[in-house]
Amino acid sequence: MTHHPILWTFRRCPYAIRARLALASAGCKIELREICLKDKPQAFLQTSASGTVPALRLKEQVLDESLDIMVWALEKNDPMKLLDMPQEGWCLISANDGPFKAALDHTKYSSCYPDLDELAECETAASYLRHLDKKLVGHSHLFGDRPTIADLALLPFVRQFAYIDRAWFDGQPWPRLIAWLDRFLASELFMQVMNKYPPWAAEDAPTWFNT
Repeated sequence: MTHHPILWTFRRCPYAIRARLALASAGCKIELREICLKDKPQAFLQTSASGTVPALRLKEQVLDESLDIMVWALEKNDPMKLLDMPQEGWCLISANDGPFKAALDHTKYSSCYPDLDELAECETAASYLRHLDKKLVGHSHLFGDRPTIADLALLPFVRQFAYIDRAWFDGQPWPRLIAWLDRFLASELFMQVMNKYPPWAAEDAPTWFNT
């Protein structure tokens, strides 16, 4: 029985992306297991009670909330001092994971929500993004000139919203937000966590992350 951490993940899922960002920032060596959401392996379903990614199998517990995985990793090692941020950062994450994520889904998957007004949902999301743009006045990250866990936690979701219609997104009056997102997309950290891996199979050799 192995006791190294095992991360079940899906490359494009924003929750999984932010978990991988924190694990990479902390330099945690883990076994990465990519899954296909339409064909979830039984070993994954036995790990994650919710059947959702990311799920981090540790020796004595499973973390299946992305923010819990981020905090676990950074409490082990935080060379960039990502956890050093004001309380407002946690409020931004809460708003991202609540109202903004709901409005994002209602906009991106509007055909699944015929009873909702797509334009109104888009405006709800846009209002949050305008607030983030104001937070970036005078500096490159949300709370100064270095990133915090809030930057890493929010960026994958802003990316997902931006690519609903990137031309429209780039035409909005939030230039600082666009620059913040584009720096992230061009960063070595993002490229590292977005490497492509084949879906996990029990007979395959382990795929190591951060080695």
